[in-house]
Amino acid sequence: MVGTIMKGIGGFYYVKASDSIYECKARGIFRKEKITPMIGDKVNIETDGEKGSIIEIMPRKSSLIRPPVANVDTMMLVVAAASPEPNLFLIDKMLINAEINNITPVICINKTDIKKREDIEEIYSKAKYKIFSVSAERQDGTDLLMDYLKDKTTAFAGLSGVGKSSLLSIITNGELETGSISEKISRGKHTTRHVELFELESGGFVLDTPGFSSLEIENIKADDLWQYFPEMADSQNKCRFRGCSHINEPDCYIKEKLKNGEMAQSRYDSYTQIYNKLKSVKEWKKKWYYHRLYCRQISVYLPSR
Repeated sequence: MVGTIMKGIGGFYYVKASDSIYECKARGIFRKEKITPMIGDKVNIETDGEKGSIIEIMPRKSSLIRPPVANVDTMMLVVAAASPEPNLFLIDKMLINAEINNITPVICINKTDIKKREDIEEIYSKAKYKIFSVSAERQDGTDLLMDYLKDKTTAFAGLSGVGKSSLLSIITNGELETGSISEKISRGKHTTRHVELFELESGGFVLDTPGFSSLEIENIKADDLWQYFPEMADSQNKCRFRGCSHINEPDCYIKEKLKNGEMAQSRYDSYTQIYNKLKSVKEWKKKWYYHRLYCRQISVYLPSR
């Protein structure tokens, strides 16, 4: 039977299959192969009543380390119009992180009842990101957001205090506060937060992620960074020098775009800051990151035995 891991606690995985929830454990072969099931994994299970065993993990189309979740389609990056003030550099790093992990990033500006943020909309519309402006307090714009979430698996991310939980409470009709699976295993409300998928009535799933205060981009090469800035994607072979870093070289296509207002200065500043940080990473550390990334890529499928 094929299902989806909705939640995991203490070595138990709660798998939804055929409109039922099964409490499953992973077979020992997974530990031997150093493969850990993740929330969102499509799995094959053998069942005995309401309990079962995970016997196979299907190939993952995407995965995140924090939180450990697989098969996410969209990263909904929630930022507050005010209180807290948006951190553009952190926003840019989170957008890059989503792109690296093959997840479509979308920006949601919450608390627009306090302040309008046309400046943020302008910065990221130039970068061709989809943007929603909402107020969870007044439930303004939430209908359009909910329409977008249909038939997708969406992770909500952002700084603490931006209103992720308020938005998710609206989107899940309050189920975020208890959760159908939490009720099943008698754990009550989320006094201790665990990653959990919530199924939407309209189709699709959503999940919350921990509040971020910092995030490092370390598992890519500096010379590949431009690929994760959509407004820079058309720069290949348009600069005077092949392999242009878009920082110090003359006749740079990207710096012309910046000069002409086609790219926001804050976005270019984020690019240069991350580029220089990546260039400073020691060679042994790069190899370690690439090895870890490679292990993640190959550890996404275990055939049944």
